[in-house]
Amino acid sequence: MRKHHPGNERIKRQYFVFLKEAKRQDESSVDAVAMAISRFEAYTKWRDFKSFHFEQAVSFKMYLAKQVNQQTGKVLSKATMNSTLRYLKTFVQWLALQPGFKSRINYTDAEYFNLSGKDARVATARRDRPVPTLEQVRQVISLMPSESVLQQRNRALIAFTLLTGARDSAIASLKLKHINMQAGSVFQDAREVKTKASKTFVTYFFPVGDEIAQIVREWVTYLRVGLLFGNDDPLFPKTQVGLGASGVFEASGILREQWSNATPIRKIFCEAFALADLPYFNPHSFRKTLVQLGESLCQSPEEFKAWSQNLGHEGVLTTFYSYGEVQENRQAEIFKTLQKPRSISQNGGNVEELARALAREMRVHSKCET
Repeated sequence: MRKHHPGNERIKRQYFVFLKEAKRQDESSVDAVAMAISRFEAYTKWRDFKSFHFEQAVSFKMYLAKQVNQQTGKVLSKATMNSTLRYLKTFVQWLALQPGFKSRINYTDAEYFNLSGKDARVATARRDRPVPTLEQVRQVISLMPSESVLQQRNRALIAFTLLTGARDSAIASLKLKHINMQAGSVFQDAREVKTKASKTFVTYFFPVGDEIAQIVREWVTYLRVGLLFGNDDPLFPKTQVGLGASGVFEASGILREQWSNATPIRKIFCEAFALADLPYFNPHSFRKTLVQLGESLCQSPEEFKAWSQNLGHEGVLTTFYSYGEVQENRQAEIFKTLQKPRSISQNGGNVEELARALAREMRVHSKCET
C-alpha cells in the first residue's frame, strides 16, 4: 500500500524551505508542521494535495477528536488538536497560492480546519502549571549521589539549570568556554549554543545559594583539571555506553561529545525528582521558579528588568519593555548586589507594585519632556 505521494513530497519540501528560510522557523517548529501534515496525509491515504476539498478538513477534525495520545492513553487534548489544525490551515492557505494549485484549491476552504469557538477557547485557555519551589529543587540536588563521574555530571547539570535558568536545548550545546566561573556568568552565544530564537546574551548566576554554585564550580574544575577537557569540549558531556561485566550494554562514563538533543537532560531530571520522592518538574519549570524568586528579591523596575534579561527575554512583564535595556556592566553590578543577603519584603517585591512604580516614572518622564 502506498504511503507517500511523489507530488506531495515535492511541494512539502518547498513549504518546509519556505518556513525555515522565509519565516525563519527553527527545525523543531518545522518538524511539528511536518508531523501535522503527515497525520493528515495518512488519514486521506496519501491523496494528491491538488484534490483537497473542504469536506476532507471537516472529516479530519472528527477523526482527530477520536485519536488517542500514545503516551497518556487519553484522547488528544484540545491544545494538540488546535495546533495540528492550525498548521494544516496555514499549509493549505500557502498551497492555494502556489502555481498548479491556485485553480484547484479555494483559499477560504482552509478555514474549515478551525475548531469550534468553544473548543478553541478550551485549547487556548491559560493554565497555571505547577512550579517547583526553591526548597524542593535544593532538596533534589542535596539527595543526588556524586560518587561516579556520571552522578557528578547529573548533579551539576541540575544545579547549573537552577543557577542560570538556561533552557535544556542550550545546556545540551554549551561548551566549557561559554562558562566563566570567576565572573559568575554564562555566554549564550547563538553561533554555537541552541538558544531560543537564536538570541545571544550573557546570563549571570542567580542568587540561589553558594552551595549550588560550588557544585557547578567543582564540576568545571574536575573537567578541566581532572579530565583535561579544553574550551571546545562540552560542559555536560554525553554518556559513554559499553559492554558491562554482565554482558549487556550499560553506562560506563562520559565522552568528549555533546548531546544531540535535550532528551537525556529531561530523563536526568525525571530520575532526580523520583529519587527525592517528588513529582517530576521539567528543566523549563526552573525558569518559572527563578521568576518567582525575582518577584520576591527585586525591589526596583531596573532590578527586575535585569532579572528578566538574565533569563534571555525582555518580557517577563510586558510593562517593562519601555524601560529600556539594562547595560551589561550595570547588569553585572546589580547581580553582585543581589548576591548579598537581603531581607525579602512582603510587599516591596510585589510585581504589580513594581509595574505601578514604572508607570509613575514614565508619566513623570513624559511631563518633563513636554
